[in-house]
Amino acid sequence: MTFDLEYNSERPIMIIPEYGRHVQKLIDHCMTLETKEERNIMARAIVDVMGNLQPHLRDVPDFKHKLWDQLFIMSDFMLDADSPYPTPSKEELQEKPEPLAYPKSASKYRYYGTNIQTMIDVALSWEEGELKEALIYTIANHMKKCYLNWNKDTVDDAIIFNHLYDLSSGKIDLRESKEELSEIKELMKKRNTQGQNPTKNVKKQPFTKNRKR
Repeated sequence: MTFDLEYNSERPIMIIPEYGRHVQKLIDHCMTLETKEERNIMARAIVDVMGNLQPHLRDVPDFKHKLWDQLFIMSDFMLDADSPYPTPSKEELQEKPEPLAYPKSASKYRYYGTNIQTMIDVALSWEEGELKEALIYTIANHMKKCYLNWNKDTVDDAIIFNHLYDLSSGKIDLRESKEELSEIKELMKKRNTQGQNPTKNVKKQPFTKNRKR
């Protein structure tokens, strides 16, 4: 008695192997059906099976749309069936994505992070007043804290004011300000206390057991 064994090396390559070969065979069979009505019924059933095999897609927005697109991709775009969504094309799938612009950051003062420029732009968009002034000094204190985290244990406020003047293109000028920023020990205290367990330094009281006499 002889058996005709089918090896994976002899089988067609699966386009999306995550769904397994049985789903691929169902799609291949669906394409051989004579009437479009039969193909539509089977295509909807295959999409339901694919959804059960990939339950994590239920958390993805428009996951049904994704399943239908994968159905046509696995059929090599040869399945003639009606989809509730626009049918993708092979050219669209093979199209190269648009190049992403290189993120711009204040490379001159990297230790302030990439969000500091956004904060400065927001402050510049506010109207003159106490709120804007408070925001500017909050940004300056944040810059001072970032400087201490990256560089040294001490920094003069004049350095922070000069950097803020430079990053704002001269629109925020605190170089002649007499108001001082937060003390270094206060900023370092906030840095050191972040992420600490509040019960870490609590002293444990010795356990005493009352004995009956």
